[in-house]
Amino acid sequence: MSEIQVLLPKMGESVAEATITTWLKAVGDTIEEDEPIVEIATDKVDSEVPSPASGVLKEILFNEGDVVEVGTSFAVIQTDGEIENINPVENTEKVNNEVENIEKEVASTILEPLSQKEENATSNLTSNSEGKFYSPLVRSIAKEEGVSINDLNAIKGSGTNGRVTKKDILSFIENKGANSTSQDSTTTAIKAIPVQPQASLNIDSGENEVIEMDRMRKLIADHMVMSVKTAPHVTSFVEADVTNIVLWRNKIKNKFQEKEGEKFTFTPIFLEAVAKALRDFPMVNSSIDGDKIIIKKDINVGMATALPSGNLIVPVIKNADQYNIVGLAKKVNDLANRARINKLNPDEIQGGTYTISNVGTFGNVMGTPIINQPQSAILALGAIRKKPAVIETPTGDAIAIRHMMFLSHSYDHRNVDGALGGQFVKRVADYLEKFDLNREI
Repeated sequence: MSEIQVLLPKMGESVAEATITTWLKAVGDTIEEDEPIVEIATDKVDSEVPSPASGVLKEILFNEGDVVEVGTSFAVIQTDGEIENINPVENTEKVNNEVENIEKEVASTILEPLSQKEENATSNLTSNSEGKFYSPLVRSIAKEEGVSINDLNAIKGSGTNGRVTKKDILSFIENKGANSTSQDSTTTAIKAIPVQPQASLNIDSGENEVIEMDRMRKLIADHMVMSVKTAPHVTSFVEADVTNIVLWRNKIKNKFQEKEGEKFTFTPIFLEAVAKALRDFPMVNSSIDGDKIIIKKDINVGMATALPSGNLIVPVIKNADQYNIVGLAKKVNDLANRARINKLNPDEIQGGTYTISNVGTFGNVMGTPIINQPQSAILALGAIRKKPAVIETPTGDAIAIRHMMFLSHSYDHRNVDGALGGQFVKRVADYLEKFDLNREI
């Protein structure tokens, strides 16, 4: 007999932990290799964790609702015979050491002191004198909520090796806020609801509907607020004549449906133009790490997708510039369909370097999208509408009915100036307007 420790897999450099939402197997159940054993939720997506081997589930180490850090063992599987090349202890230690090394490196370059008052006492929140390390998520919460390094060191962690988890620091903040109400007002500033009552604040009157945010909506809200706080947003607008694209799609869509068995939307055409423009302007395909700009080699374009719940998720097409138009169409359809039924893999929503959002789907002509951190830019695609437009002909200008759309490009002004941001979106428009009406698929 052999035992295998099931580790929470790494799900992207920005994901440090996940919540156990549903156990799909119970202790004593037989499990096949690659069979899902548990459902987890991160700040990006819900997914399943498959079993690394066949056997019997011997032990469950965490309950539903518990937060587990990446690299932590959360279950034990008993197998028949010895498993080659698997050493649970060494593997666990290796993963944990890699996580800690990454945290040290990130903290040493981008982490700022929690406050100027403590700048002389400590250079960052990476660790205390006892070698206690904090995840990027915990440090971010501490910085935003004004938790001092002394308070953070005093928190008793419930994670592996006493590590402070998100639940620990949020509990500390909540308890501290409750205790602070009895402190002198000169030492603690408390924000309160205005004394004068307002009818709009009365949620018990029965006139208003109060809806509790679901987990994904809370995460989206936090991510959007963080993005606006992090990056100075600028938006440039360009109007593009996409008549050739509309006519070409109308010409080939039935043929494509018959041949490939699926629909051909405008999205792969837009993706192709964006990928070309990103090759032309690589600085847009970048991110910021402290005072460094990282220009990404791969062009991984995310596409915001609406879910039946009303929330949004952003599946990513890796190396989008390497696909032809048919390949892009198939990839778009596959990711969009699986996103709507919650069947995306964690890897398929990570690693994006640029994002597009089709606000035209909802009839909007333009928008000012919020950057999907840590990316540097995002493009909103407006609705395609017939409009009278001036066109140039060999015999002079003329007014004709054309298919027009607005492109709204929001970008981080720290590393993308107005000239670059404006040139990029104009280049995307140029690629769309020069689309070959006689193109074959």
